[in-house]
Amino acid sequence: MLDWLKYINKVYPEFWRTYLAKFDKKSNRYVVVSTERTGLNLDKDVILTISAFAVVDDSILIGDSFETILLQYKYLHDNKLSNGFIIESKMTKLGEADAIKSFIEFIGNSVLVGHQIDFDVEMINAALEKLECGRLKNEALDIDMMHRKLNEITDKEFTLEQLSEIYKIPQNDRKSSTEDAYKTALLFLKLKSRLGIK
Repeated sequence: MLDWLKYINKVYPEFWRTYLAKFDKKSNRYVVVSTERTGLNLDKDVILTISAFAVVDDSILIGDSFETILLQYKYLHDNKLSNGFIIESKMTKLGEADAIKSFIEFIGNSVLVGHQIDFDVEMINAALEKLECGRLKNEALDIDMMHRKLNEITDKEFTLEQLSEIYKIPQNDRKSSTEDAYKTALLFLKLKSRLGIK
């Protein structure tokens, strides 16, 4: 009984209450998200980087972007991995809690867009659970699903590279969450136009 009451009367952190208050109105802003993760296990794996670009009125807003490395020292230590990438990178570096808080402040009530976005959302939800918050409330669009809907394909999934090739998005040898977020934003603009999404 007491556990139930505690759940009902739960007091969320300030940043989460601010986030929830933004859903009183609909946003015309899309946020294209890409993460790098240690793997696909929601219980054991963690997010290493988050990159995102805002899209408003058919434009990618380079100045309205988010990019950070999550300092996951425990994961690196437990798996005997080097932190060379973290030291050498020029990206902003934050602990997981601060990175997730900053990301939540950045996205607000925007519609999230990504390639296999559901998994990114679940990884972010897992990080939010550690902060004793709820789950993301944002609507989400998956560019693979958009492509399949446009072409009435039900029996096949497409990688980001395959979609880039189909829609003639320039490929880059350098693989990063920022590159993937930008490539996904370009794909989103093409698919959004063809599907008539405002």
